[in-house]
Amino acid sequence: MRPRSLAEVIGQRHLLGEGRPLQRALSSERPHSMILWGPPGSGKTTLARLLAGASGWQFLKLSAVLAGVKDIRASVAEAKAAREQAGQGSILFIDEVHRFNKSQQDALLPHVEDGTVVFIGATTENPSFELNNALLSRARVYVLKVLEPEDLEGLIDRALADAERGLGALDLGIEPKARALIAAAADGDARRALNLLELAADFGLESGPDGTAAGGGGQIGVEAARLVIEGGVRRFDKGGDAFYDQISALHKSVRGSAPDAALYWLARMIDGGCDPLYLARRIVRMASEDIGNADPRGLTLAMNAWDAQQRLGSPEGELALAQAVVYLACAPKSNAVYLAWNAALEDARSHGSLAVPAHLRNAPTKLMQQLGHGAAYRYAHDEPDAYAAGERYFPDGMDQRRYYQPVARGLEIKIREKLARLRALDRAAGKGSGGEA
Repeated sequence: MRPRSLAEVIGQRHLLGEGRPLQRALSSERPHSMILWGPPGSGKTTLARLLAGASGWQFLKLSAVLAGVKDIRASVAEAKAAREQAGQGSILFIDEVHRFNKSQQDALLPHVEDGTVVFIGATTENPSFELNNALLSRARVYVLKVLEPEDLEGLIDRALADAERGLGALDLGIEPKARALIAAAADGDARRALNLLELAADFGLESGPDGTAAGGGGQIGVEAARLVIEGGVRRFDKGGDAFYDQISALHKSVRGSAPDAALYWLARMIDGGCDPLYLARRIVRMASEDIGNADPRGLTLAMNAWDAQQRLGSPEGELALAQAVVYLACAPKSNAVYLAWNAALEDARSHGSLAVPAHLRNAPTKLMQQLGHGAAYRYAHDEPDAYAAGERYFPDGMDQRRYYQPVARGLEIKIREKLARLRALDRAAGKGSGGEA
């Protein structure tokens, strides 16, 4: 059911409407290098193929998961041959381009610059973080949006009516509520919607009366739709209640120092199809939010696990995630940094743009020095114990704050003792600037 023309493309009206950027690119017959950034199943590959078809150019495709520099060179050689022998241009489409490392991106760059290939990359990740500036500057970024439920419902109807590429030969209908359930469960992913539709049709034909789909009358009914969505076919509801309930259970098991339960919920999510890199990001959050400075090694281990998952992929990288989860669950707990950060954010938002005190300002020029920037600043390293007792660091007119209050667990025991000693020095200095408010 991949669209063969612009008229068959669903969604992305902000890019494909009359006069919009990609509509102009499709009609100009002169494609340009671009990055298509959007969620899975939103049409990135389809649009790249349509651009090649509209221009009459050769379409070369690589997957960044499998391809290396050697594959890039082979594609470039194929593009050069097409240009020399037939005068034909080439589009090099790289799926999941965010997986390319710097050397792979560098190998591609000169051939994009000299026009040997027009580069189209597809990514689900923010290209400004994943692609180097040189490559990014030579490609226009188009942001694809998640497909709306009504778009997916239209796709479902089209698939049921298409006898050549869809399910039209089965002469099936679908109840409106069943269509809506499948569209909602697809979560904006056209590929997922079609997979669920096919499963619902297969299930209904196998179990319905007289060889018809569940619900009777040659229709895919609500029962068939619910069974494929809820009965183990859609075992992991990305973005739905089940998703957030399970990640909540994992987080709370770690916070509650329950390593076995934490492992169980991690295994449930991995087995259900959750993106391991999403879990890696959440595990890093747990390390800062619930362990914090009680054991700073937790954050290091969580970051290492994330890196291992990125480098090794599944299933090898998942063991590193499990290691991090067990360590964090067993580590001493502190949410002191989490509470302190939220309190500091609240003050920053509520107090407006208070000026930096003159003694804390930078003074790189004579004018700034004449204006008093940096005057009377006390350089901590020149003070006893490398601490300027009684010095103020908050803006003038704002009371001292004590956001960070270490707990009596893990390394924060030592941090707590040190801060208490420094505050005693402040009190002895007679200025109370250690945050007694």
